[in-house]
Amino acid sequence: MQWEIVIGIETHAQLSTRSKIFSGASTAYGATPNTQACEVDLALPGVLPVLNVGAVERAIKLGLAVEGKINSPSIFARKNYFYPDLPKGYQISQFELPIIAGGHLKIQIGETEKTIRLTRAHLEEDAGKSLHKDFHGMSGIDLNRSGTPLLEIVTEPDIRSSAEAVAYAKKLHSLVRWIGICDGNMQEGSFRCDANVSVRPKGSDTLGTRCEIKNLNSFRFLEKAIDYEARRQIEIIEDGGTIQQETRLYDADKNETRTMRSKGDAHDYRYFPDPDLLPVEISDEWIEGVKANLPELPEARRDRYVAEFDLSDYDATNLTSSRELADYFENTVKQIPAQVKLCANWVMGEVSGRLNKEDMEITDSPINPAQLAALLTRISDNTISGNTAKDVFDSMWQGESDGNADAIIEAKGLKQISDSGEIEKLIDDVLAANEQQVADYRNGKEKAFNSLVGQVMKATRGKANPAQVNTILKEKLS
Repeated sequence: MQWEIVIGIETHAQLSTRSKIFSGASTAYGATPNTQACEVDLALPGVLPVLNVGAVERAIKLGLAVEGKINSPSIFARKNYFYPDLPKGYQISQFELPIIAGGHLKIQIGETEKTIRLTRAHLEEDAGKSLHKDFHGMSGIDLNRSGTPLLEIVTEPDIRSSAEAVAYAKKLHSLVRWIGICDGNMQEGSFRCDANVSVRPKGSDTLGTRCEIKNLNSFRFLEKAIDYEARRQIEIIEDGGTIQQETRLYDADKNETRTMRSKGDAHDYRYFPDPDLLPVEISDEWIEGVKANLPELPEARRDRYVAEFDLSDYDATNLTSSRELADYFENTVKQIPAQVKLCANWVMGEVSGRLNKEDMEITDSPINPAQLAALLTRISDNTISGNTAKDVFDSMWQGESDGNADAIIEAKGLKQISDSGEIEKLIDDVLAANEQQVADYRNGKEKAFNSLVGQVMKATRGKANPAQVNTILKEKLS
């Protein structure tokens, strides 16, 4: 029997406010345990929550970016459950009236574009953290994260493979960083995904029993966890068993999911409106104000690159994979506007390749857009060849001559030989020394031509203008 995987993703994006969602305590990462938890976070008697307007504004930004409906009013509710790192015995979240309803994100899978529908996005507070290491039979509780503002973004069950799940997660990750509502740091827990996975026979419209895999904090773990869980469920069903609805954890060391607890339904949490928080009213003027301050969104920027710069969809999509990369590319183009394609090729090629190799962000690149443009100018005006430019790029990356391309070219004597008289003399010498290859070429052996070009380039230590070498050599051999 052929099976279809059905996946929905719940993403917790930590909002980039300096203080928590209902208190003035800091959200800074890495503090000593329990030093960033105030009376509200600790749920001391008599304290009252006060909503952080910055968290609401960041939620509105996402709603506009995904073309969702911004609900006014939206209502905070109490989600009741017991866990040691939840001091109040309930979590303040949103249920019936979340701040954002609907919306969508488009993902690219190979040549195919697919739309993933969003169910909702709601504001809530994070819980604390249970610590199990180094306590010898006990657990410690760190409440620094308690009350940290989260936006939980929930998809419809539209995803059909781990590849689609990763594409969606990467697209959302890029978007929340692009609009400045979340730093996206997965290692610090700022962006983490829960995957709801079920399987059903292909062609069936009935959803299978889902299992939720919690707190996946890398795209690779998301992919591996989904693949494992789908195989596990298929094997159970094919062996005559049934799937139990439950919450599971992914063990990266063993590459497997394992049971954490039975999965509760909404009614198990006894949601009811929080009596300490008023409904959140969001005016049209507020929404318009937030909209006016949104940056140009990724899809609009991609379309502009295609129309304004005549780039392919593939190039434009790659260059807008992050706002920082897009800014780097555009700032390079501003310096050398006649060479857009050359700029695109180098940003996607040499620059991105080196960053990936050294596990660096574009914002950490030792070569800034103006320096890269200066290098590309020397390619476009035939001062150096493309191959020589790669050597200059390496030197710039290492900080030689303060990243000044012209200084490196001058110091290393890398200027391209473009004097046609000098190149012609060099070619004559090569032809005279390689009579057999000349004869081979004239007898139809095309490879002999490449060998002769190589001899000329070797004689000039790669500094001869390749285009001129090819043109003059062909004229002499014809």
